[in-house]
Amino acid sequence: MFAERSKEHEKYGGDPDQPHKLHIVTRVRSVIRRPYWEKDMVKHLGLQKAHTPVIHKNTPAVNNQLKFIKHLVRIQPLKTPYGLPAEQDMADTYINSHGELIVHRLLQPLDAKAIKS
Repeated sequence: MFAERSKEHEKYGGDPDQPHKLHIVTRVRSVIRRPYWEKDMVKHLGLQKAHTPVIHKNTPAVNNQLKFIKHLVRIQPLKTPYGLPAEQDMADTYINSHGELIVHRLLQPLDAKAIKS
């Protein structure tokens, strides 16, 4: 079955031709007095602690799970203004309050051999 593309991209600032690759999902409401299937979905997605961001891929399977608990979570796109970091840079990354993945590298000293020449 064909599902029509959502018209809400302009409302949320998304680009339908270039969707973001990763979601930052944060639980902002309690699961107390919620049905068991919502509690199970929150646990499955790793959102047990409130106000702790978790990163998930933007895939149809994850989006379908998030649809059931959308009233309990805040979903933001993970922006990478400097591109995705390399594997060795992952330890030096952090997510700022605007949802941007920033690489904060410490400067390494130059070789003594490079300084002499």
